[in-house]
Amino acid sequence: MEMTDSRFLRACRREPVDRTPVWFMRQAGRYMAEYRAMRGKHSLLEICRQPELAAEVTLQPVRALGVDAAILFADILLPLIPMGIDLEFSAGEGPVIHNPIRERADVAALHSVESRESLGHVLEAVRLIRRELDGKVPLIGFAGAPFTLASYLIEGSSSRSFVRAKRLMYGDPPTWHALMSRLARVVADYLVAQIEAGAQAVQLFDSWVGALGPDDYREYVLPHSRLVFDELHATGIPAIHFGADTATLLPSMKEAGGDVISLDWRTPLDWGWSVLGPDIAVQGNLDPVALFAPRGELERRVRAILQQAGGRPGHIFNLGHGILPETPVENVKAVVEMVHEFSVREVA
Repeated sequence: MEMTDSRFLRACRREPVDRTPVWFMRQAGRYMAEYRAMRGKHSLLEICRQPELAAEVTLQPVRALGVDAAILFADILLPLIPMGIDLEFSAGEGPVIHNPIRERADVAALHSVESRESLGHVLEAVRLIRRELDGKVPLIGFAGAPFTLASYLIEGSSSRSFVRAKRLMYGDPPTWHALMSRLARVVADYLVAQIEAGAQAVQLFDSWVGALGPDDYREYVLPHSRLVFDELHATGIPAIHFGADTATLLPSMKEAGGDVISLDWRTPLDWGWSVLGPDIAVQGNLDPVALFAPRGELERRVRAILQQAGGRPGHIFNLGHGILPETPVENVKAVVEMVHEFSVREVA
């Protein structure tokens, strides 16, 4: 089978498939014993910097779960390091930025990034994974979206209220747009480099953009995300646009770009798809916590999502966000089997 005929890539193009494809955000991670064993020996950044380790972690869930796509193991903040950002992953706290962006001079001080040099270890991991996959399933590359990266840079760590980011956005729009423009160009270049290295689809993670209302999204985010998707569109490779808590942003996200738009569990899949229209594919949208449910309840929820999709071409089954650390592996594998079993259909 040619990789372009894989059910995942066909679904990205809204073509008929024999079964609904399924993969999971954070399908490589702490819920898997193999990954925990590796993290016992190496830090997150060490794994990301060593292509052989990143490739092995990427492949673990493909072997264990029977998913229809692999996703590169990396971190959305990696491109910030060659920009001159002092990034640390603190135990129990997540990422911490020791030199956050607070004013125009901080933006001006950011280094230019040549992804093929400064992020070459990620690109080598892509090449290794493609060789190891040997055509079994496609490989998805990814990057953080400009808004989510900017929020990390300004806040200095995770946030719930985004007070610092929004204060800069509202109080100094020229500096905000200067930062977003720098990030958009880095991200676009990084994703194109992943495609050149062998990624067969890419996903832009705007994990925090649900913190904005529609007007702020259009003014402060849309032009910069659109720049990224315009660059990706020119490659001909499918691009997935991911956001969380984005029901009110869907029309603007579609305008920004992407062949596939993710819907999380707060947005009914059939309603979200009707808002987006029939000319786009959708991904989602099981609640990650549903993976802890009893098997019967989990089956009911999987069936409900497939029923909302209605067998229409262009649905990729996924979670609304990433797999949580304590998730039972057997439940994740069961969802893959359920999706494949419940969605069998004839393809002409």
